[in-house]
Order: sequence, then structure tokens, then C-alpha cells
Amino acid sequence: MPATRILLAPGASGNPRQLSKHASGLEARGFSIELVTLPRAKAERAIPAYRAAIGSDAASVVIGGQSFGGRVASLLAPDLTPAALVLFSYPLHAPGRDDAWVERTAHWPRIGCPVLLISGESDPFARIDLLRKAVRLLPHATLITYPRVGHGVGPVLDTALDEVAEFIGANT
Repeated sequence: MPATRILLAPGASGNPRQLSKHASGLEARGFSIELVTLPRAKAERAIPAYRAAIGSDAASVVIGGQSFGGRVASLLAPDLTPAALVLFSYPLHAPGRDDAWVERTAHWPRIGCPVLLISGESDPFARIDLLRKAVRLLPHATLITYPRVGHGVGPVLDTALDEVAEFIGANT
């Protein structure tokens, strides 16, 4: 039986309303969505807020989010082992600081659950060649990219949510 509860957190400059279209689209596909509010801080300082939202049964939920929210979820994944991890526009590096990808993915080899990464090929926060290289660090990963899409999958959201639903159905 696929996991039906999904927790998503927004990017650093957003709030849960930023993900309202993601939530309604996934609810229309049969999933229960909870949007997580994170403090504006370094990703490591936002971990306790996300952990509290997950509760005691991480193995039965899918966690993830947009950009910063996905990064925080990914930092939790090695220790909590959720059913799956869904990362929209993972912030691999800040624009112009490409070498930060090594530090931002150091924890990836320890993520034991299936991971779906959805990214635009023109995302200034994730140079596509580096993202493809980084994905090899994940033991169970699927990368889906969209040409001419930047940081956020709004232009292809419906297609991306179809991919999320298929991924969760096949991997949980």
C-alpha cells in the first residue's frame, strides 16, 4: 500500500501558502498533504520544527519540499528513514557558489529511502551537470528535469505532480 501522507515544507523565502497548488494537486491525486512551517534560519536550525511535524512514525510518511524545505527534509532522512523523500528544486548551491554542492550533499549517501528530485534545467541554485553528478551519491534516486524551467516547477507543476504520484505509488 503506497504511503498516502505527505509533508512538504516551503523554500526559505516562502511560507506554506507557497505550496498550496502542490498540496491541492496531490490531494486531487489521493494523498493527504500537510504543509510544514519552518523558521527562517539555517537548514540545520530548522530540523527540529520539521521533525516535530513528522511525529513518531516517519516510516509511513513521505517528506520533502521546495528548495530550502526539501534540504531540511533531506537532512532528516538519514536518521528517520521516511517512506520516501520528494525534493522540488533542491538548492544544490547558491548562484555563483557552485562548489558548495559537495557540502550540501555530504549526507546524501546515508539516505536509505527512495528519493525523487524534480528540477528545472535552468535553475541557478542547481547547475544541471552538478545535480546529475550529485544524484549518483544517493543509493535510490530518480531525477526528473525540465528544460527551460528555473528554480521552481510552477510552469510544469501538473506534470511534476503526476511524476510524484507515480513515484510514491511505485516506491512506498
